[in-house]
Amino acid sequence: MPESITIAVAFHSGYGHTARQARAVATGAGSVPGAQAELCDVAVVNDQLWETLSAADAIIFGTPTYMGSQSAVFQAFAEASAPIWMEQGWAGKLAAGFTNSAGVNGDKLNVLISLSVLAAQHGMNWVSLGLPPGGEYSTTGTPEDLNRLGGFLGAMAQSPSDLGPGDSPSGADLRTAEHLGRRVAETALAQVAGRTALALVR
Repeated sequence: MPESITIAVAFHSGYGHTARQARAVATGAGSVPGAQAELCDVAVVNDQLWETLSAADAIIFGTPTYMGSQSAVFQAFAEASAPIWMEQGWAGKLAAGFTNSAGVNGDKLNVLISLSVLAAQHGMNWVSLGLPPGGEYSTTGTPEDLNRLGGFLGAMAQSPSDLGPGDSPSGADLRTAEHLGRRVAETALAQVAGRTALALVR
């Protein structure tokens, strides 16, 4: 097994709610032995950001859902990655995504689809949430269930518009974000170990 892998959490947060979700993702990734997580605020696009993302084994993209789409700040980062796309500099890396909105639905799926397309254009391999739906999916579900919002492509969270980031997203949504981080880290470790083993037999 590799000594260490790095999971970069590349996110934007307008009011702090998505930043809290990003920290939960990083906590989950960093809880896996052999993995470390780095938070990357894409509001600041500079050489250090590109170097961190280039060195990472996986990149987990995160953005709030505004008007049914990713934030303008995150989109500016995505467009700024065009030179990397031209060289396929992230090809083969793992990718995943998360988003937060005030609405229970809020068209969050549209954002996760957009993030997965961004990853696909970069030649990355998308890691889904890997959880069954919780919450109101069945009569036995509760608001404390993982994946209470019933997403599959990535981690969804909901923060009421009149509740600050100190109190939202909910504990269930943050635990769902932690699950995504762990899943990506575990998958990345397995991928790197597989590549190492393959190199030894060639």
